[in-house]
Amino acid sequence: MEITGIYATPGYSGFFFDDQRAIKQGAQQDGFTYEGEPVTDGFDEIRQAGESIIVDVELADGTVVRGDCAAVQYSGAGGRDPLFKAEEYAPVVEGPVADELEGRDATDFLDNAELLEEMTVEGDRLHTAIRYGVSQALLAAAAEAENTTKTDVMADALGTEPATEPVPVFGQSGDDRYNNTEKMFVKGVPVLPHALINSVEKIGENGEVLLEYVDWLTQRSQELGPEGYDPRFHIDVYGMIGEIFGAPYDRDEVVDYFAALEDAAAPYPIQIEGPMDVGNRADQIDAMVELREGLKDAGVDVDIVADEWCNTFEDVQAFVDSGAADLVQVKTPDLGGIHRSGQAVRYCQGTDTRAYLGGTCNETETSARACAHVALATDAAQVLAKPGMGFDEGYMIVENEMRRTIARREREQRQTDTDEVTADD
Repeated sequence: MEITGIYATPGYSGFFFDDQRAIKQGAQQDGFTYEGEPVTDGFDEIRQAGESIIVDVELADGTVVRGDCAAVQYSGAGGRDPLFKAEEYAPVVEGPVADELEGRDATDFLDNAELLEEMTVEGDRLHTAIRYGVSQALLAAAAEAENTTKTDVMADALGTEPATEPVPVFGQSGDDRYNNTEKMFVKGVPVLPHALINSVEKIGENGEVLLEYVDWLTQRSQELGPEGYDPRFHIDVYGMIGEIFGAPYDRDEVVDYFAALEDAAAPYPIQIEGPMDVGNRADQIDAMVELREGLKDAGVDVDIVADEWCNTFEDVQAFVDSGAADLVQVKTPDLGGIHRSGQAVRYCQGTDTRAYLGGTCNETETSARACAHVALATDAAQVLAKPGMGFDEGYMIVENEMRRTIARREREQRQTDTDEVTADD
């Protein structure tokens, strides 16, 4: 079925854009916002409203499907594309992108997505957010044209066998790291709570605040979790362990701190995302390898998660090939086309590194649902609940999309089996 139109409407995303560098440099919160001046190019304020572009793809039969262009909360940081401004980029979608894709066969998802991935405008590649949102719409268009699920389209494109159970969902608490985490315990969320530890105040000058929090996680999970609850704790520290301890990362002081985190989390496993941020990919990989080797030598069982400087497909490859992480976050908006996220998850298969299909609170319900299909198609180790920082909404969106898709695929398989038996008779 032919693609007959592509349209772009500026909209909002599920959270905000934050100037990470300004926050790390000590910007103080003023209610929900921050005091001070931004330091990252493109920002007018340290915290400003998140933006998206709603992409409608029209098919020859009049059907309209959707994808949403969105960028991460900390845009412009850690080697990422610059701040995404919807009014600036909407004409690119309706102009050069539409000119390239209109008239193409919607069922050729992978070819269409790869064409988009390689497009340039005035010599520059398309912003990752554009590639991300338009490719979601292309995925939806292929599924609509083939009367199948987006999971099946993605699995066919990647050569995978989809998961038959929902992928474990990772809940993110935002700054309300106690109330939102208690909600997660009540609902039995398998991986939690993110916790947003992005300042010295939140981790403690010697890491003591985070240790107290992990101890609380262990106790409260046992009080509120359902029977047989066996959570995995995942804390994102935004490089703050590196800020308070510094290199080298295999020395006793650092390793002992991770051992204390392991003890506080026991009997549950714990994984720490972004333990340090040293400013570039090569040095980040070296620092994380150094930390992992120190932990291994000491017998400390804390998993390390790559985030900073692990943005593109090539970045994922570099972290995996170097053995720099137990998990890599596949940060979906940063990889561009949504198929690239699926390819990144696949790259981890058969290695010692697990794939966490992540993203950002600053996405939309449309992009979150699209990512649920990537998670199922690749059977990722975990998938982020998104968008927003309220937890409940994002968890509902991602979990329900996976359950709905699995149920549909099971119904269709039963019908196929029935038809085959009838034909044999």
